[in-house]
Amino acid sequence: MAGAGPTAVLSSGKKMPLLGLGTWQSKAEEVYNAVKVAIDAGYRHIDTAWVYKNEKEVGQAIKEKIAEGKIKREDVFVTTKLFTSFSRPEHVKECMMQSLADLGLDYVDLYLIHSPLSFKYGSSPFSGTPEEVFDDVDYVDTWKAMEPFVDEGLAKSIGVSNFNSQQLERLLQNCRIKPAVNQVELHPYLAQQDLVDFCKRNNVLLTAYSALGAPARPKVFASGEEDPVLMDDPSVVAIAKKYGKSAAQVLIRYQLDRGVSVIPKSVTPSRIQANFDVMNFSLSKEDLATLAGLDRNLRYLNGERFSTHKYYPY
Repeated sequence: MAGAGPTAVLSSGKKMPLLGLGTWQSKAEEVYNAVKVAIDAGYRHIDTAWVYKNEKEVGQAIKEKIAEGKIKREDVFVTTKLFTSFSRPEHVKECMMQSLADLGLDYVDLYLIHSPLSFKYGSSPFSGTPEEVFDDVDYVDTWKAMEPFVDEGLAKSIGVSNFNSQQLERLLQNCRIKPAVNQVELHPYLAQQDLVDFCKRNNVLLTAYSALGAPARPKVFASGEEDPVLMDDPSVVAIAKKYGKSAAQVLIRYQLDRGVSVIPKSVTPSRIQANFDVMNFSLSKEDLATLAGLDRNLRYLNGERFSTHKYYPY
């Protein structure tokens, strides 16, 4: 994958670029341009999801870059996710086929269960009271319905998102195909070192979302208190100054240096480019230790609204 930056070999044997473009909360018309800018900047990993409602524009941008001869389909690693309201085994393929149709692709490189939580088919978790839309589907059953996608060539690799280590352990003991990736919130304020170690031991690659501290998170996820701003942390700012880099670049490099994949989101061309411009430095052991020392178990996206669900992971 030319221009991809560092890659990891997943348990599926497939290669995944460690640095990708996140697209959560990227409006459809903005994400189309963002993906084109990202591919031109060297990104070869694009992360989306059924629930982001921007797969059509992501797919269109990739299609145009392929038509231009900038990339081939096999050069770009595309991740999307099964939404929680399709958790019942009989609905899993419907969600996958909708995503492939919207992306305009024959396959995705990585397909993730978006969350261990399940919600009633056709419902929205953000309307009404959570209990009204809860379903009690076992994520192991959802997983078993996803495994055939690898056999059928619809997904090159499959994985999970927002799973804790106990849920991952249970899945590892009850699967035919191992989850290749677990995508979770990770940053110096939420280091989750135990989960990082667990995933390394079990050859599950971790991908960090909200690695910059989720500055634009929606109110539904806010804790109600004024959370500290990660990019303004004096230690982060001081390390950035030392390397002549921005706070965002340091936070991205922090994940790469601990062997974690990272998918910073932006629709601003200059930021998309700057977020990829992290290949020409790495952080010293001392600086990594300083950043690790900032851990305060602060989850910017705690999903407390769903805390009464039987599979709530936090």
